[in-house]
Amino acid sequence: MTWRDEIGLTEPAPTTGRTPWRSSTAQVERRRSPAVARALPVVVLVALMWVLEIVDIVLRGWLDRFGIRPLETEGLIGVLASPLLHGSIPHLISNTGALLVLGAMIAWITGRWWLITAGIWILSGLGTWLIGGPGTLHIGASGVVYGYAAFLVTYAILSRRILALIAAVVTVALYGGIVFGLLPVNPHISWQGHLMGVAAGILVAFLDTRQARQDRQERTRGRFR
Repeated sequence: MTWRDEIGLTEPAPTTGRTPWRSSTAQVERRRSPAVARALPVVVLVALMWVLEIVDIVLRGWLDRFGIRPLETEGLIGVLASPLLHGSIPHLISNTGALLVLGAMIAWITGRWWLITAGIWILSGLGTWLIGGPGTLHIGASGVVYGYAAFLVTYAILSRRILALIAAVVTVALYGGIVFGLLPVNPHISWQGHLMGVAAGILVAFLDTRQARQDRQERTRGRFR
């Protein structure tokens, strides 16, 4: 107690009806909500893949026919459907973790997960439809996974943001080994889909950072005037 308290000069603190711990908890929840909201669509997408795989098991693989069939008109539907379909539960498990981790990082860093995912999804699918082997069927979200990884690394290089650079390091540390999936060594693995995923991720990163790169160039020119 100070001398001002003793003689009654201190004004009483305003009451807000909230205890300090409740106010602190509310602030933490408000900070947490945007992060959760951004990552939620990634979780929903992966959950949809699991539901469809369970349905496909019940239907004995009937849904797999909607994968990408290169250079066949009917196979174009696979550009949209293929990433949602998988050949088996282990196949889906192998993609689930990467989709959640890489997708969440894209959502948190850019706030444009829907747009970036749509670009990678469609471009990688079209590329696979163009260069995939005749008579083959391509299903699975690995093209999107490769696109996410390529996007994060390219985005970090182009944007030069600290958080993006950290995400790129995490991506390389956790999933750097996926580069071997670009080699045509296993006829049961769609290296074409992986390659087109990487190409799509790089292209989308270039498009997404175009304005930021232009602004940086203008600032650089301004310093030398």
